[in-house]
Amino acid sequence: MKTILIIDDSETVRRYHAGICNAAGFSAVTAVDGADGLEKFLRSPCDLVLTDINMIGMDGYEFIRRLRQEAAYDGVPIFIVSTEAQAKDKRKGIELGANLYIVKPADPQQLVEHVRMAL
Repeated sequence: MKTILIIDDSETVRRYHAGICNAAGFSAVTAVDGADGLEKFLRSPCDLVLTDINMIGMDGYEFIRRLRQEAAYDGVPIFIVSTEAQAKDKRKGIELGANLYIVKPADPQQLVEHVRMAL
């Protein structure tokens, strides 16, 4: 079973995305910010990451930057799922190494389709 790491400071969003992933047959692991996510990922690597951008502590951009510095995980798909809808936010995320940028709220069916295509 493929594992998806969900990083978001909102418990509601974490539960929502985890529910979508679990219902689609994936295993979901959650983290409250980038630092928590990085620690969990490095302890037990996941197959794909969904991360928010704006979080207290380590934000999503810093998480992506740090994970992409680890050569062994360079190919792990990272999707940003954020309320930030400006082109500059998307551009920054993609430049740092995100594979996809989704504006919240994520459509469950489309999210699952993107995850399946990436995996």
